[in-house]
Formats: sequence, C-alpha cells, structure tokens
Amino acid sequence: MTTRGGVLHAPADARAPEGGTPSSTRLPLVVYVLALGTFLMGTTEFVVAGLLPDIAGDLQVSVAQTGLMITVFAVGMIVGAPLMAMLTLRLPTRLTLMLALAVFAVGHVIVALGSSFTMLLAARFLTAIATGAFWAVANVAATRVAGPAASARALGLVGAGAMLANVVGVPIGAFAGQLMGWRGPFWALAALAAAAIVLIARTVPHDGSAGQTVSVRSELTALRSGRLWLVLAACATTTGGVLAAYSYIAPLLTDRSHLASGLVPLVLVGFGVGALAGSLVGGRLGDGRPHAVTVTAAAGAALLLLAICLLADYAVATIALITLLGFFGLGANPVLMALAVRYAAGAPTLASALTVSAFNFGTAIGSWIAGLALGTGLASTGPAVVGTAIAALTLLPATALALRHHRGSDVGPRHADAAAAQQA
Repeated sequence: MTTRGGVLHAPADARAPEGGTPSSTRLPLVVYVLALGTFLMGTTEFVVAGLLPDIAGDLQVSVAQTGLMITVFAVGMIVGAPLMAMLTLRLPTRLTLMLALAVFAVGHVIVALGSSFTMLLAARFLTAIATGAFWAVANVAATRVAGPAASARALGLVGAGAMLANVVGVPIGAFAGQLMGWRGPFWALAALAAAAIVLIARTVPHDGSAGQTVSVRSELTALRSGRLWLVLAACATTTGGVLAAYSYIAPLLTDRSHLASGLVPLVLVGFGVGALAGSLVGGRLGDGRPHAVTVTAAAGAALLLLAICLLADYAVATIALITLLGFFGLGANPVLMALAVRYAAGAPTLASALTVSAFNFGTAIGSWIAGLALGTGLASTGPAVVGTAIAALTLLPATALALRHHRGSDVGPRHADAAAAQQA
C-alpha cells in the first residue's frame, strides 16, 4: 500500500479489472468504524424532521420556518463536500476525519444550547459542512483500505451506516426527543461524535505527511473525465427520483391507500430496511458487475415508482412496493460512488465529494418539484409521478456508461493514475 491524497492506495498493478470476482475476505475494521460515522451523519440529517413541532414551539417560530433547518443542511452538504475536500486535500486522512467529527460535535452542542433560531441555522450549516467533509474522505479511505476488488462492497457498508440511521437512528432520536426534550438527541449525537473521534484515532492508519505531495491542479484536471460526469448525473437522478416520492409518501399512504396515519412510520421503516439491504447487496454485486447493477437498479426504481402511481389505492401492494423501492432505488449508490472514484483516479477525494453533492442536489431538486406537483390535479400521486420521470432519466447515463465499457472505451484506474501523475 502507498498513500496519496491523504488516503491509502493499493499498488496500481494490484487493481483488478472490472468484471473480476469480488473479494471474499473480511473488510478491515476501519470500514466498520467509518460506517459508524456515516450512521451519525445520516441520523443528524433526518432526525430534525421528527422534532420540528417541538423545536418550533420552543423557539416560537412556525413549523415551515423550522423546516429551514433541513434545507440549510442540504445546502451545506452540496457546497461543503467539494469545498472541504479541496481545503483538506493536503491533510492526512486520520486528521481530516477527526477534525470533521470535532466540528460535527461542536455544531450539535451549539444547537443543544442555542436559543436563537438564526444561531441554530448557522450551526446546522456548520454541521453539514463537517458532514460533507467526513463523508467524502471516508468514502475514499474505505475504498483504499479495502482494495480494488472490494471497493464497492466497502462503500456499501459505509453507505449502510447512513441507511441504518433511517431504520434505527432517526426513530430513536424522535423517541428520545419526546422523553428528554428536542435538545436531548443533539447532546447525544455530540457525545457519540466525541467517542467516534477516539475510534478513528485508534483504527485509521497514520499516513504521515504523504498528503503534502498532492497537487490540487491534478485533482481538478482529473475532473475532465466525461465518464465521471455521467456517474454524477446518475447520482443526482437516481436519488432525486426516489426521494421526490419518498419525501411526500405520507399523504399518498393516507389519502390514496387509506392507511392510518399511525402506521405510516412503520412503512418508512420498511423503506429504510429495503435501502439498508440494497446498499449491502448492491455493494457486494457491484464489485464484479457495476454497470449491470446500475442499469438494473435504475430500471427497477422507475418501474416500482410507476407501479406505486398505478396501485396506490391498494395498501398492501403499496407498502410492498415502497420497501422494494428502498432496495432498488438506493442500492446502486455505493456502486456509483466506486465508479466515480475509479473514473477520476487522479482526484479520488474530490470525486467522492462531488458524489455527495450530486446526491444532495438531486434530493433538493426532486423534492422541490415533487412539492409543486402535490398542489396540482395529480394531488398526492404527483410526487410519485415526478419521481418516476426523474428516476427513468437515470437510465440515460447508466446505459451510456455500460455501452462505453462494452465497447472497450473505459480507461482503467491504472492508466488514469499514470495520466494524473504526469499532470501533477
């Protein structure tokens, strides 16, 4: 192993060609620690939704205004991930991850103590920047320590931490907010982040000052890759389509499927379980056949969303479709992240950061259009219709990437690294 860009790299000649057999060896412990970090990040991103009424009442602002805590976080992720990736490019991986967690913890302490809504928004933005930095560097670190034959599997596990947040972290956070007040979950997340700093310090290998040799110019030059931008487009459309429908799934379930409102959280847990399983399965299969996974997942998500539009009057069918949507709709995300790192091998950290931005950009745009559709004649079915159209768009970049691969026009990581080295 060598180090470059503050992350561990496998030797170029050890990188398995695409389509090879995924490694059956166990992933290093550090990958599980990084997954714990993304669990905290995923929890803080969505836990606010369950605390909005309590926060609004305490700070004497409207629920709609309080929702800006979610919007500000999304904007912070979009801007913060690539920005912090470049600013921390020359820092060692372990130090970057520890600093990100420290800022994450401080942001939560400010929210827990704050009495000004403006201060809370600023703290949420700060937390989002730290989250983007951690996520981008953690993705690259996971691929490097796992090795080329298990990179998608490692990213699947790191991504599963965020998926698990929807199944476990968010419901527990909402329940804790009811028992301890809305500030309690923020204190808990700050404490857990502090504990995670210790784990990162003990498990992430020390890479010294190797990052000092990194050229920012080579990182930016590597982004000329057309395949990278196709991957980023797929990241935006696949997540945008799925979360456009998911963001407004509650009115669909209650108005069209006539499901009791008290059962809606259980359906959301089903989606989370499906997303968790999809991330793990997609990551494992994606090491061998990434393009088959991305195309299949895109087609599956579009068909499932279309089926939800057509069968929304049937509660049991809709619940099953939503669970499968979690599996197919988000299952290809770790594979897309692995492809982004591969196609920008001279700029792995920035490429990883841009996938974080693309996912959040797609979510922001998709949920915005879905909200507009909710007020049209389509009513509660509108967001699912919007989601179907956006998810179907994923087939365009995913198919283009698959065709380029089968025509043999893919540039392997080894050649990309060599080109980047010449440009540095």
